[in-house]
Amino acid sequence: MNRLFFRFFVFVMLSITAATFLIYFAFARLFGDPLEDIAQRQAAGQIFLIEHYVDEAPVDEWLTRLNKVREVSPVRYDLLPLADVRARLGTGQRAALDRGAIVIDIGERALYRRVDLAGERYIGSNDDVLHAQNLPINIGKELTMELLRFVIVALALLVPIALWSRSHWRALQSLSRMADEFGAGKLSVRAQLHRSEIVYPLAERINHMAGRIEGLMAAQRSLLHSVSHELRTPIARLEFGLELLDARADDPDLRRRIAALEGDVRELNDLVKELLDMSKLDSAGTLQGSTVDLDALLRDCCATLPPSSQDVTCQFQDGLGTIDADARLLARAIGNLLRNAQKYAGSRVVLSAARGPAGIEIAVDDDGPGIPESERDKVFEPFYRLDRSRDRATGGFGLGLSIAHKAVLLHGGALHIDTSPLGGARFVVRLPQALK
Repeated sequence: MNRLFFRFFVFVMLSITAATFLIYFAFARLFGDPLEDIAQRQAAGQIFLIEHYVDEAPVDEWLTRLNKVREVSPVRYDLLPLADVRARLGTGQRAALDRGAIVIDIGERALYRRVDLAGERYIGSNDDVLHAQNLPINIGKELTMELLRFVIVALALLVPIALWSRSHWRALQSLSRMADEFGAGKLSVRAQLHRSEIVYPLAERINHMAGRIEGLMAAQRSLLHSVSHELRTPIARLEFGLELLDARADDPDLRRRIAALEGDVRELNDLVKELLDMSKLDSAGTLQGSTVDLDALLRDCCATLPPSSQDVTCQFQDGLGTIDADARLLARAIGNLLRNAQKYAGSRVVLSAARGPAGIEIAVDDDGPGIPESERDKVFEPFYRLDRSRDRATGGFGLGLSIAHKAVLLHGGALHIDTSPLGGARFVVRLPQALK
């Protein structure tokens, strides 16, 4: 809220400042410099004295009245040659002086005005300029007053902006929290806002969208779970029937065909198990957290791998210690990554782990063909496989990495793919110290 309010307040203040400068330049262009108007108002007494006392003197008494004013006024009055004064002034000021207007020098706190344009006051008066110094001009005071007015306006705007921003920000924060919880898997969460909130229509549409998504996800999970369970019965019947056929078959060719069919049934049974696991992960709201010995869990993952020709090596940092995690899910995720590495490795798989300030980092490296960068995000999608021509040789349905990815996310961690020092793929799991 503070950042939003501060940005909006700065934006308003900059707009007011820009408007102030625009007004100043516009008025200076159309009506003259406002600072000169201020200076003339501050020196109005001396100007009035010159125009209505000294200038009103009869012929040849103008100097006499000027001397009387000199005696009683703190302002210093001098007569300067016209040529010298014109040399001091700019083009615009010289034109004003030639017209007989008063020219203010704000910096010197002085004014200039020609004594006479026609030489009627005294002999040579048309070549003299009256110079008044030490005038009561204080532009700094006026500018301070203008600044004070600006500050008062800013503070007057600050209160309503703060109230307006606070009410809107609280509503936006509520939507943000709802979005975070919804993204974390709590599909039943909804935004709770009053109808008076300005973002209430948006919250209603978001709630409607969340309801639709929750319904679709529930229907998908229900369908997947139901279909997977329903498939188990005919699969069991197929397995039983094939066993009976195999027991009675005498033809070697028929036995080979039955063995191939049994392999297909086992593959289908494994697929159903994977689908059920996916369904359970999608519907899991919370994890069964416990304190897990990380070193023992990782070594068990290596020990339970199916036999293969690859060399599987464990390289753990000393003192991995324990971690707050769901042991079953975490072991399933690491096991899936290791089995995936076994499928595509040439001769070597390395499981490594280390503890750092940010948490635990677990890496699975292989010396296989690796995964192109353009495909690294896609391999976590269900049923996605890089090379479909190798499905029979390597097995799998494209669900193992997806299950591992979901399990790591449920722990509040992250799983990404990099290039392994062995030349193949590297799967890196980063886990926090405790469950979120």
